[in-house]
Amino acid sequence: MNNKLTGVIKHLIIINVIVFLVPQLLQLDLTNMLALHFPENENFGFWQYVTHMFMHGSFPHILFNMYGLWAFGTPLEQMWGKNKFIFFYFSAGIGAGLIYTLVNYYQFNSAFEKLLELGSTKSEIMELMNPTLVYQNEYLQTVNSLYTTPAVGASGAVYGVLVAFGLYFKDAKLALIFFPVPIAAKYFIPVMILGDLFFGMTKYSVGNIAHFAHIGGALIGFIIAYYWKRNHFKSI
Repeated sequence: MNNKLTGVIKHLIIINVIVFLVPQLLQLDLTNMLALHFPENENFGFWQYVTHMFMHGSFPHILFNMYGLWAFGTPLEQMWGKNKFIFFYFSAGIGAGLIYTLVNYYQFNSAFEKLLELGSTKSEIMELMNPTLVYQNEYLQTVNSLYTTPAVGASGAVYGVLVAFGLYFKDAKLALIFFPVPIAAKYFIPVMILGDLFFGMTKYSVGNIAHFAHIGGALIGFIIAYYWKRNHFKSI
């Protein structure tokens, strides 16, 4: 295995960079069309389970995702071949979006029911949905945030790639930028996923991070990679 840029990863990176830069240069906002919205939001479309994987909110966001795709995806594409890697990447990314949506639906409906119990009507609640507002009522804030905040990024797919890398190269040494001590992938990757689970289930998350999309991509990636590894699939 070497770190030479492979074909599929090269094209994925190019597409991501184009989708990130061109709208900025042309002053186009494609968020309503391409980002993944809550299913009850008027801007939701089924194609967004694919297109959100090519949208990024900032330069650091796309930089870290594309670095992860290259660093961990390269040996997988070299080992599996392009067809299997394409199937794996999009399965992890779409699966991440679906699991993220399911978790959001549960959280949305739970908070919505609380507001109804407190005396609000459905129409009253929906009239308050506004992405620019922050509410003091925690249930209303939860409903508003889930309804109006779209998800973007390849992180779910990249987490799937990361988990698959860990299954096949468990003794490879990895290091975090803020903790530059090399740690074997078999320890490093579970810690990252447990961190996402902790931050996703508590209020300690920093920033607008879709932790359950990460977990979803990791889960789908694990299932596929584990199955392939046990059944010794060969490159296509």
